[in-house]
Amino acid sequence: MTVLACIPLPQPVRARPPRSFGRREVFFDGASSICSRTIALPSSKGEEASVQSLSLQSGHFGGVLGENGSENALVSTRRMFFTSPAVYLCLHCSRYSSALALGDPSVTVEDVTPPVFDSGPLFPSEERIVKLFAKNTYSVVNIFDVTLRPQLNVTGLVEVPEGNGSGVVWDANGHVVTNYHVVGNALSRNPSPGQVVARVNILASEGVQKTFEGKLIGVDRAKDLAVLKVDAPLDLLKPINVGQSSALRVGQQCLAIGNPFGFDHTLTVGVISGLNRDIFSQTGVTIGGGIQTDAAINPGNSGGPLLDSKGNLIGINTAIFTRTGTSAGVGFAIPSSTVLRIVPQLISFGKVVRAGLNVEIASDLIANQLNVRNGALVLQVVGNSLAAKAGLLPTTRGLAGNIVLGDIIVAVDGKPVKSKAELFKTLDDYSVGEKIVLKIQRGSEILELPLVLEETSL
Repeated sequence: MTVLACIPLPQPVRARPPRSFGRREVFFDGASSICSRTIALPSSKGEEASVQSLSLQSGHFGGVLGENGSENALVSTRRMFFTSPAVYLCLHCSRYSSALALGDPSVTVEDVTPPVFDSGPLFPSEERIVKLFAKNTYSVVNIFDVTLRPQLNVTGLVEVPEGNGSGVVWDANGHVVTNYHVVGNALSRNPSPGQVVARVNILASEGVQKTFEGKLIGVDRAKDLAVLKVDAPLDLLKPINVGQSSALRVGQQCLAIGNPFGFDHTLTVGVISGLNRDIFSQTGVTIGGGIQTDAAINPGNSGGPLLDSKGNLIGINTAIFTRTGTSAGVGFAIPSSTVLRIVPQLISFGKVVRAGLNVEIASDLIANQLNVRNGALVLQVVGNSLAAKAGLLPTTRGLAGNIVLGDIIVAVDGKPVKSKAELFKTLDDYSVGEKIVLKIQRGSEILELPLVLEETSL
């Protein structure tokens, strides 16, 4: 019997399809689960060529060479292609990544610290401004309006600060000048002279602010000015130097010191932007001859000083033109010429002795309704007044009930008058007892009427 050894016939070797790896394998099994996989590829000898590792370099798969020297392409799935950069970044962390997290040990603090240069002396213009501020800041005070209000569940009244602004020390007697509207809440209750209407903070030389009671001396609502008095030691009172606003020129430098938004003793610098502006004050009156400046003025600056380049007071900051409530580069100050005329009267008499005509002038609205486009229309004349004795005629009604226009003042001593505001602005330059000549329009006639100015409350 012949026994034949059975030799199996060679079987064709099937190439395994490329294996795809899921996200779980990539991110949970780690990169080793990918790199250590063996992929069988057919060889010419019928044996499986084992690829022991998968090389990842520069974000792509390299080629694999079989034993016969031929290059076989490694096929990868789309998911594997897009996840390979993430795996590469995880495996090949650069030194920059460690520097972001832990710092760079090769760099010392001294290496990254730039040199610090000495600031050196100030420029002459800077030195001058610094000295002006140091000299005048002690003349500026912080003012808190105080009114009496009942407190819930408590009997009696308590003093509550309601507003704040600025002020200037006027003299060594403790008089402080500020705006009427800064203490307007307290003034609306008609306080008597000597009554406390504000708290006044004065800066001491050691940098500490000391608080004193501000007692009412006098106010002028028409010019938005008020005078208070504090019982402060003489060494704390640093009166401000008053300059001439009549000599100002547009373009010259100016400084404002105040307490905007409660930030005490703040300095802003600008220039005189305009002169002889009409200031529409918060009290509802129009103040003529105002100074316009682009030095930043904000709520809290009201009542503070506007200084010239020599440190002299040239105005009291009073208003801003803004659509947002903050500085827009258009601020206004009451000129020192007006302050010098009003404040001494408030200190001496508690009121302003203002020269006038003792007549009632029609408002712009009424004048327009009566077709008066130019001049100041006289509505009423106080009986036995100097204006009545001089022959100034008021507006009346005729027998048929029609309105008979009174005299229309068109000029004062040759100075044109176009409205009620211009008349009052012109009369501000005169004193009680002075003689003036009014040019008036009476019907179709133009007349000149001499008269003497007298004290008036209007």
